[in-house]
Amino acid sequence: MDGRDGIFAGDDPFELVRAWMDAATSSEINDPNAMTLATVDADGMPNARIVLIKEVEDNGLVFFTNYDSPKGRELEGAGKAAFALHWKSLGHQIRGRGTVSRISKAQSDAYYQSRPLDSRLGAWASAQSQPLASRDALMAQVEAMRERYGDAPPRPPHWGGYRIVPVELEFWADGAFRLHDRFRWSRTDSAAPWSIKRLSP
Repeated sequence: MDGRDGIFAGDDPFELVRAWMDAATSSEINDPNAMTLATVDADGMPNARIVLIKEVEDNGLVFFTNYDSPKGRELEGAGKAAFALHWKSLGHQIRGRGTVSRISKAQSDAYYQSRPLDSRLGAWASAQSQPLASRDALMAQVEAMRERYGDAPPRPPHWGGYRIVPVELEFWADGAFRLHDRFRWSRTDSAAPWSIKRLSP
């Protein structure tokens, strides 16, 4: 017996992700859906940054960004990424890695329209990660977009969602004396069944 009960019990790892995120909602001060996303550039140099998971689907995690940013270019180039969620207040962590692709335009449109107006205008105004002369220049660009689009900006063609479909997920819970509990779910591809193994701390 691997002892996979309690918070580790279940036959669907995405249900576990949802359950752990729900538990974090009441204990984390800000952004319980914050995820570290790791990518590599064309030279194999790694990059990591925080993004927000906006949906846990039946077979993947969805987040949104600027397609033209370094993050977007690296996701498009490699088609793969790794991620980690860590909730210090709970002593829980989920790590994973898998393939990445854009979600549908309709799905990106729907989420974009749900955002606050200034966030929608900001997606037009910001050339994400490019040099910026000043904060004033950014805000002037936001106002220029407000004049152009009013209160109904369409989704920018350079902005939308990605779905990461894991082939590996690891659920980690803090243990006394660094004797943690770890379970790794792995599969050969997104259609294959999961194999589950307990890992040493």
